[in-house]
Amino acid sequence: MARAGLTRERVVEAAADLADEIGLENITVSALARGFGVKDASLYSHVRNIADLRARIALRATGELADLIGPAVAGRSGKDALTAFADAYRGFALKHPGRYAATNLQLDPALAAEAPGPRRVAEYTYALLRGYDLAEPDLTDAVRLLRSTFHGYVDLELSAGFGHPRDVRTSWHRSVDALHVLLEHWPTSKRTAPERTASA
Repeated sequence: MARAGLTRERVVEAAADLADEIGLENITVSALARGFGVKDASLYSHVRNIADLRARIALRATGELADLIGPAVAGRSGKDALTAFADAYRGFALKHPGRYAATNLQLDPALAAEAPGPRRVAEYTYALLRGYDLAEPDLTDAVRLLRSTFHGYVDLELSAGFGHPRDVRTSWHRSVDALHVLLEHWPTSKRTAPERTASA
C-alpha cells in the first residue's frame, strides 16, 4: 500500500484485518508498516504505540459487534432475542477472531468514550435482560453470566477445545436454551442501588 492517504482509520482497519489473520497478540507496528510499505515512524503519527493500536482495534471491533447485534435483536424479545443475540455474538467471534479478542480488552474509560461501540453493546445486553424482568443487582449478575458463558464457549471453540464428536453448533443452541430457562426462573436477591458499569 502507498504512503499517500494514510489515516488513523485506515491504519486501525488494516490492523484489525491483520489481527484476524495472525492473532491480536501477534500484531506489531513493524508488521503493519510493512503491509503499508512504509517505515514504522510513519504510523506513529496515527497511533501512539502498540497498546494504543490494540485499544483502537477494540473500539472498532466493538462497534462492528454492536452493528450485528442491534439488527439481530430488533423487534424480538425473550428467547428469540436471546438466540439472535447469542448467534450474532458467536458468528462475529468465529469470523473475526482477532477483532473478537480485542473486544475483551480492558479499555481506558477516556478512550472508550471516544466511540459508541462499548456503550451500545452494553445497552443491548441490559435491554435483552430487562426483557426477563430483571432489575439490579440481579441484572448485572445476569449480564456477567451471559458474558462469561458466551465468551467461554467461543473461546473454547476457537481453540478447538471441544473434542467430543457432538456437533458444536447443536450444543451451542442447547446452551442458549438452558440460559433462557435459567433467566426465566432467576433466583431473585435483595435489590440494591444499581452498580452498573459499561463493562459489567
